[in-house]
Amino acid sequence: MTIQHPATEFEVIVIGGSYAGLSAATQLARARRRILVVDAGQRRNRYAQHSHGYLGQDGREAAAIAADGRAQLMKYPTVRWIEGSATQAVKHGDVFRVTLADGSIFQTQRLVLATGMVDELPSIPGLAERWGSSVFHCPYCHGYELEQGHIGVIATSAHSIHHAMMLPDWGKVTFFLNGAFEPDTEQLEKLAQRGVTVERTPVRSVSGQATVALQDGRALEMAGLFVISRLHSASPIAEQLGCEMEEGPMGSYVRTDMIKASSVPGVYVAGDAARMAGSVALAVADGAMAGVAAHQSLIFGAVAAKAA
Repeated sequence: MTIQHPATEFEVIVIGGSYAGLSAATQLARARRRILVVDAGQRRNRYAQHSHGYLGQDGREAAAIAADGRAQLMKYPTVRWIEGSATQAVKHGDVFRVTLADGSIFQTQRLVLATGMVDELPSIPGLAERWGSSVFHCPYCHGYELEQGHIGVIATSAHSIHHAMMLPDWGKVTFFLNGAFEPDTEQLEKLAQRGVTVERTPVRSVSGQATVALQDGRALEMAGLFVISRLHSASPIAEQLGCEMEEGPMGSYVRTDMIKASSVPGVYVAGDAARMAGSVALAVADGAMAGVAAHQSLIFGAVAAKAA
């Protein structure tokens, strides 16, 4: 049976209860607005035990940071939290209607989407099993802990050279091209200047901590591996609403302006869903901006992001 709720019950619905969503919801709760947080419990960094680079929280368990944020948020009396998935959102005039997987329907004046992204990894045996433990995407989040050891970069496209050029600041780098692309002469010179070893033999599998087995039988032991994943949105909501998207080197994401407003008035997008760089610190900052903007729009009116 479909459960209906009045439009006036919530002023803002935040879809996604990870770092960006928690941050947005906190700003709104402190403004004493009636808000609903809908969370499917699928943090993008759930595979990583620890989080790094977030001021005051460096080295803490990633799950603990999120749990503390939720506990602090729920002390505010105007907040309701639902564990579930939002499957659909439509706009009717100035009101948004959000449908959950269980059939419940909620209406709101504003939406904050903090739905995150899903990582698609190359189909290399053993790679996905080590995602977040010894296979990473962000040097700033995980590079320091590799203690300047041997670091492998597995190419997925020409954009992977960005990783290969950066990572010598964290260790001795081997760049596994894996048939993804061939650097030109200028790129090879720059890699050599950075001390990067280029390996053209295809990767067969990954085992142990981060041992790369090559097709010719060699096995190169690494302290950790970095790979640029292909990204896609963890939720269809933004596209359902007609939010304009941007295509980045790793996939498409929602286009927003400086206050995290999307092209649809009243819809704000924060965190990985609206940027290519993923980290807890950036997600929290985006969420705070989106929450503040959503609150002020209730007073001064909603605007849409202007085309660049």
